[in-house]
Amino acid sequence: MNQFRIHLIGPGGAGKSTVGSVLAERLRVPLLDLDQAFVQRLGDISVYMDQEGYNAYARENVETYRQMLSSCETSCILALSSGFMTYPEAVHPEYKRLRRGVETNEATFVLLPSLKLDDCVREIVRRQLTRPFARPLAAEETVIRNRFAIYVGLEARKVETMRSPVETAEDILFNLSPNIKMEPTRAPAGTADPRATAAPA
Repeated sequence: MNQFRIHLIGPGGAGKSTVGSVLAERLRVPLLDLDQAFVQRLGDISVYMDQEGYNAYARENVETYRQMLSSCETSCILALSSGFMTYPEAVHPEYKRLRRGVETNEATFVLLPSLKLDDCVREIVRRQLTRPFARPLAAEETVIRNRFAIYVGLEARKVETMRSPVETAEDILFNLSPNIKMEPTRAPAGTADPRATAAPA
């Protein structure tokens, strides 16, 4: 099996860390969580943003990703922060290149509860409000509504997550490039193999 990096992107509450853990176990590779890497490098995210502001956080988060990526010498799963794909291009000298690399990687998946805006917003808000660090309801709804079009507009494959993490992981495994799979995986029930109808690149 060739070395690979599977990127999981999407809003907070989409299931990136949970699904990433399932994939890491199935593929027997490490899960690298960008939020955790930021905390290890610069401390609590909320405290950092309160002290330095969101733009400084975004800049340092990109730098954290750049360092994490360069230090990853083996195959791995990378769960990115919820806002990583939504920063302004000028936030970091390397951001445009790094973002494009994530978006066009054949092993990048955008996780969303639903591709329907209202259903996605409702489920994200429900999940986020169960977390101890959640924003107020109105703030959570505003964030996902403002970012939804960015997520669905990305070139990477979209995966809906209103099902179990295991089922979501199976969907991702089924849609990975053949040279990444460790073993054959079946198509999720009711899902056609996209390789049968995909246009040539």
